[in-house]
Amino acid sequence: MAKITMREAISQALMEEMDRDPAVFIMGEEVGVWGGTYAVTKGFYDKYGPDRVKDTPIAENAIIGAAIGAAMVGQRPVAELMTINFAFSAMDYIVNQAPKLHYMFGGQFTVPMVIRAVGGGGRQLGATHSQTPDAIFAHFPGLKVVSPGTPEDAKGLLKSAIRSNDPVLFIEHATMYQVRGEVPEGEHLIPIGKSKVQRVGKDLTIVTYCKGLELSMKAADELSKEGIEAEIVDLRTLRPLDMEPVLASFKKTNRAIVVEEGWKSYGVGSEIVSRIYEEAFDYVDAPIIRVAQKEVPLPYNRALEQAALPQAPDIIAAAKEVLR
Repeated sequence: MAKITMREAISQALMEEMDRDPAVFIMGEEVGVWGGTYAVTKGFYDKYGPDRVKDTPIAENAIIGAAIGAAMVGQRPVAELMTINFAFSAMDYIVNQAPKLHYMFGGQFTVPMVIRAVGGGGRQLGATHSQTPDAIFAHFPGLKVVSPGTPEDAKGLLKSAIRSNDPVLFIEHATMYQVRGEVPEGEHLIPIGKSKVQRVGKDLTIVTYCKGLELSMKAADELSKEGIEAEIVDLRTLRPLDMEPVLASFKKTNRAIVVEEGWKSYGVGSEIVSRIYEEAFDYVDAPIIRVAQKEVPLPYNRALEQAALPQAPDIIAAAKEVLR
């Protein structure tokens, strides 16, 4: 297996699927001539041409609306949003049209489309461009929501998303494009809706995804130096949500923390904690703790931004709290 970056893994997935299926095409702001805001589609315009790599106006509702229409007539569009924060400009199409058309028309239509969106803080982009609103989109049945934390998962899940007959929101983290990891070469599919144990441990369970995985792995390495072995379950997909590995781990450790970058209120962590209490209450030996972003719009100032975001020391402190 080659060791490549998250950016390269996503590019590989896109290129392999475009080579495999002529119905797959890319559209979005600056995806063509410029090569994408984060250079994921660099070189695609020269290889595939303007018919399959389409630069669009700065109009998110038009991008998603056009993608829905193309999907309904047999194409497989991959629509890129420069940032997930701009998804709010296309909210009706993303949550009220794409996920519901298959149901409203009795299965006569499918909407096989992927929306690639960049989320998360840490790049000093200010409060309006640094949010992690993943839980909002995961609320809606009919829309699959995927957010990988490793290059291997990014490639495998994106390929599966492109082949899915349902609309998929594929969330990438703005600070993770240079993260490196081993990725299988060639055909590599990971099923959507399957959580994974990324680190085996016996003392407590850490449930997380995306950027939270990177932070949790760092925290687990530090905890290990003190004789505390944390098991890390990576959700990978927020809808459909696979709780089986989470519950199996919790029934072994009896203690858990949930790490997410979004705000704690009404977040992914709230859902995970609720389900553990509902489905594994008899195994609870300590209150479950959530580690999340501070309840403020994310500051532009770097020191304040980092203070507002969850960090590895926060996870370490939470782990020690549940083990007291």
